[in-house]
Amino acid sequence: MKGDQEACVYVTFTICREQILFFIRAKNGKIFNVCPSNRTADSPVHPMTLSLTPLILSIWLFENYLCHACLSCRNMSSQVRQNFHQDCEAAINRQINLELYASYVYLSMAYYFDRDDQALHNFAKFFRNQSHEEREHAEKLMSLQNKRGGRIFLQDIRKPERDEWGSGVEALECALQLEKSVNQSLLDLHKVSSEHNDPHMCDFIETHYLDEQVKSIKELADWVTNLRRMGAPQNGMAEYLFDKHTLGKESS
Repeated sequence: MKGDQEACVYVTFTICREQILFFIRAKNGKIFNVCPSNRTADSPVHPMTLSLTPLILSIWLFENYLCHACLSCRNMSSQVRQNFHQDCEAAINRQINLELYASYVYLSMAYYFDRDDQALHNFAKFFRNQSHEEREHAEKLMSLQNKRGGRIFLQDIRKPERDEWGSGVEALECALQLEKSVNQSLLDLHKVSSEHNDPHMCDFIETHYLDEQVKSIKELADWVTNLRRMGAPQNGMAEYLFDKHTLGKESS
């Protein structure tokens, strides 16, 4: 290649929600100056041969600048963090999302049975209480995340799979499957905590969640069995009596 060839390259990286613009001067494939937008002056570098392909340039920038330039990473470190693996932190955030999703589903069920064409008000009250309980579970995990020095990253909560929940027994069957899904996710969280030797996390899950989940699953399964035995959903009287006497007693 004859003569000197100088190039100026602008590269933008977004990392940890901080956008950093790099201005790079290179001549004959050698980088001479790099200026990140979060620094006040050019950072001279030793001339080095570097093929300015996007991949190679990205790797070089990350190794030499982004690990040091990203102020967000340093600011997010916690003084209280100890024996708290990133996998556990991420699993807690996933569980928070699932608990909020469960709360969303139960809220949908509650106001479905509150409709004038359903009028099963104790079903509605039961599912509304379940919604509040799932939200409390999510908030308890958020509090734990802060206590352990983790960071809460909320994700989009997907909508319930249905808007119409059919009969009371059908809704209880959906609730049963939901509770089993939540329980499996908690078991997975416990497994991750155990694999990373986090006894505090394991104890927290066992104390505040697992026993309660097992009781809820058994209770819902018993209710479904009894309603089916009485002929629900074909026999509307079965759900009316269940709403009045069984769920009415639960909510009193």
